[in-house]
Amino acid sequence: MTFTILTSTAASITELKRNPMGTVADGRGNAVAILNHNEPAFYCVPPELYAYYRELAEDDELNRIADERLVDPEFISVKLDEL
Repeated sequence: MTFTILTSTAASITELKRNPMGTVADGRGNAVAILNHNEPAFYCVPPELYAYYRELAEDDELNRIADERLVDPEFISVKLDEL
C-alpha cells in the first residue's frame, strides 16, 4: 500500500522517542511526518507553523461567514463613495 507524505521530512516513532527536539529541528520549521511501521501516523508541527495553520483556519471560517451573509436578503450594499 502506498501513502502520500505531505512534507519533505519524515522520521520514525523510535527516532521521535529517542530525540524529540532533534526530530522537530530536522524539519527546519516545517512539519515532520512521523511514521509507524513505514506508514504516516501523524505530523509533528513546530509552534510557529501550528499558529500559522490556526490563522488560516480562522480566516477560512471568517470567509465562510462573510459568504453566508452576502446571500442574506437583509444584506445592505454600500459603496465607498457613499460613505
